[in-house]
Amino acid sequence: MFNKIHHVAIICSNYELSKHFYTDIIGCQIIAETYREDRQSWKLDLALSNDDRIELFSFPNTPERASRPEARGLRHLAFEVDNVANTVNYLNSKNIDTEAIRVDSITGKKFTFFQDPDNLPLEIYER
Repeated sequence: MFNKIHHVAIICSNYELSKHFYTDIIGCQIIAETYREDRQSWKLDLALSNDDRIELFSFPNTPERASRPEARGLRHLAFEVDNVANTVNYLNSKNIDTEAIRVDSITGKKFTFFQDPDNLPLEIYER
C-alpha cells in the first residue's frame, strides 16, 4: 500500500531566508511557488532529485521548536551526499556551522549535522 515518502514539510519563520537556504545552498529546484492569501502563507514546492520533495511553508506567528533534536515528532531531515568532508567544506564556506564528522557504528558511513535558518536539525550522510 505505501510506496515511498512523497515529501517532507517544513514551516519556516523567514520565508526569503529559508527559500535562499534550500535553493541556493542546498540546491533544491523550485517546482512551484504559491502565495495563499487566506492563510497569509507562502508554499514553496522544491525538488532535490526526481523523487525527493520538500514543501516549505511560511505562516505568521508560528511557535519555535520545543527543543533540538530530541523533541517528539520529526527528529531531523537527512540528505545523502557523495562525500561528507567535501560537503562540510562547502557548507562552512557558506558560513554554515557543522558538527564534527562521525562514523555510523552500524553502517560504517560518515555523517554529520548542521541546521537550517530556523535551527531545524539537518544531516548529511555519505552514500
